[in-house]
Amino acid sequence: MTAQPDPRGDVAVLVPAAGIGARLGAGGPKALRELAGVPLLVHAVRRVLAAPSVATVVVAAPVSSVDDVRAMLPPGVTVVPGGAVRQESVALALAAVPDGYDIVLVHDAARALAPPELCEQVAAAVRGGHPAVVPVLPVVDTIKEVGASGTVVGTVDRSVLRTVQTPQGFRRSVLVAAHAARTSDPMTDDAALVEKLGVPVHTVPGDPLALKITTPLDLEIAALMLRGRWGGGR
Repeated sequence: MTAQPDPRGDVAVLVPAAGIGARLGAGGPKALRELAGVPLLVHAVRRVLAAPSVATVVVAAPVSSVDDVRAMLPPGVTVVPGGAVRQESVALALAAVPDGYDIVLVHDAARALAPPELCEQVAAAVRGGHPAVVPVLPVVDTIKEVGASGTVVGTVDRSVLRTVQTPQGFRRSVLVAAHAARTSDPMTDDAALVEKLGVPVHTVPGDPLALKITTPLDLEIAALMLRGRWGGGR
């Protein structure tokens, strides 16, 4: 029997959370590192579930921590063992999504404070007809191209550059096709896989709260946001 989407939403969210996160320092898998006493993964999943469009969440957890991850998350969240690399984890989570969900978002646990409104915005753009959607922010720093010797080669026009965040949204069929065609070439996000298919990727405005927690300094900044500064309390 084909599973039907939850009446409250038509969106499934995949959360790859099996990465080590070496740049964050020692302390176990990055998604399980704590922010204000709560694992980053728990922060991320709570915010995703607060989005009205989201009906199901699948987490790809570190293989050695599947039971622990399942115990820390709300009932109803599906937890599967993750892969050796991010692409494998996304593919494994995607395979666990029940039938009936045509909109799939992929969200990094490291973007633990991304607001529910960002999920809604991305999902709405996919629902509106775009096969792939990513949230972006303008690049504010001057960008230099630097050669192998360390000498500046040129200055890049930052007006056409954007930093990309998650959640990224896709028609399920597009994401399935992208992962079926993936190679061993390293890709840092799922939109890059879709681009290789020749599928257009639409952009929507991102949110400063969706910063990626990669270093100890990022963790400190996120803690300040969580305490309510810069609107981070929402």
